[in-house]
Amino acid sequence: MSDLPTTNDAGIPVESDEHSLTIGAGGPIVLQDHYLIEQMAQFNRERIPERQPHAKGSGAFGRFEVTADVSSFTRAAVFQPGVTTDVLARFSTVAGERGSPDTWRDPRGFALKFYTSEGVYDMVGNNTPVFFIKDPMKFQHFIRSQKRRADNNLRDHDMQWDFWTLSPESAHQVTWLMGDRGIPRTWRHMNGYSSHTYMWVNAAGERFWVKYHFKTDQGVEFFTQDEADQLASADTDYHTRDLFESIAQGEHPSWTLFVQLMPFDEAAGYRFNPFDLTKVWPHGDYPLTEVGRLTLDRNPTDHHTEIEQAAFEPNNLVPGIGASPDRMLLGRMFAYADAHRYRIGANYKQIPVNASKSPVHSYSKDGAMRVTNVSDPVYAPNSKGGPRADVEQYGTPAGWAAEGDMVRAAYVSHAEDDDWGQARTMVREVLDDDARTRLVDNVVGHLLNGVSEPVLVRAFEYWRNVDEDLGKQVEAGVRAKQDEKDPKAEKQANPARESMQRKA
Repeated sequence: MSDLPTTNDAGIPVESDEHSLTIGAGGPIVLQDHYLIEQMAQFNRERIPERQPHAKGSGAFGRFEVTADVSSFTRAAVFQPGVTTDVLARFSTVAGERGSPDTWRDPRGFALKFYTSEGVYDMVGNNTPVFFIKDPMKFQHFIRSQKRRADNNLRDHDMQWDFWTLSPESAHQVTWLMGDRGIPRTWRHMNGYSSHTYMWVNAAGERFWVKYHFKTDQGVEFFTQDEADQLASADTDYHTRDLFESIAQGEHPSWTLFVQLMPFDEAAGYRFNPFDLTKVWPHGDYPLTEVGRLTLDRNPTDHHTEIEQAAFEPNNLVPGIGASPDRMLLGRMFAYADAHRYRIGANYKQIPVNASKSPVHSYSKDGAMRVTNVSDPVYAPNSKGGPRADVEQYGTPAGWAAEGDMVRAAYVSHAEDDDWGQARTMVREVLDDDARTRLVDNVVGHLLNGVSEPVLVRAFEYWRNVDEDLGKQVEAGVRAKQDEKDPKAEKQANPARESMQRKA
């Protein structure tokens, strides 16, 4: 490990590369964490004009229809019985650039924009219910490790595994990624998850924690690595083409929305931290409750104006829906909107695809590319008839209590907090024998693609921490392939490798 201290861009040593500044170990992130703000703001400005992550993707329009009654849990208009809401969905890969193949092994973005009667409600999610990290301080570093090197401009598996093996919280998501669902057959054949935990508030002011699950009505299907590799060369836009052509032919994909609901007071004493983005809530503890159905039935007319300029941001929360202490969610509530201001301009919410279908009465003014006229008064408070915030109708935004000193620390520890446990459960109890075999094959193939010996040793230990037998199979598979490729070089490398293993 390096002895060089991390500094900010002014050369001032920083206190942590992993933990944001919070009120107590379980409280909110504070705005005065200038290093976190610098990290997120600078990261959003690294490249133009494509998105940083999620650059390659497409989408379609449709509707969300409420099919059940969850009004006792949220007063949000979009989720009231019988309500139908127009929706835009965008699907994407995370690490690839705009021209990259659709069938690379990568998580898939699953972003939704609901044009509700109370304003725009955005949900940014993936086709996995978890993520690689749990603190936004590490997000920029994670994405850079999956992108391209500074020297040769090539993507680098050694860089990826170096980050993953030094970040054990990544194990659950990496197990998802290297398994069957790492390459969905089509966007229509994958689930979508909010991943983050949100808050629902009902008309009486009662609060609940909630996770969203969009279950595909087409069934979950996937490509093997070999099938995906062949398609990557035969049709780099396979998923884009499939969605567009399916809708054009009248085959409208749909997803049924279920939620998991946790009573507000149960979070503090739950067996692991329910706001940790690397964890799922077991369905045995919090079963799925049906809410409604999402159907996509209209293709974009202009991909650039309706899809490329679509701006999804988790800070777009309508009455009845709030944030949780999930640090990644709190960081994204700043980072996404800031990225849009940089990428498509300060007035990006006036672009038709992003514009609210309910009336807008804001005090935002001027700026590049503003197209909606401003009228006086342009300040608040005023006595000239301008819009006025109504605290009596909308009240104080629902939140949670936090206290303590400002610290850079991991989440408050719960009884069963562990980086490996849920990945282990997935391997042992969710995957069948064939799926475990494919997981091993996928990991072995990935590790053989330029991963250096020191990182390999850590990767073997990484998978042994997930499951001892799985780790042994991964190591045996890599070493056997190395021997086949260059037996002489392998024999020469053995003493050094054995020494490193003893030290590990």
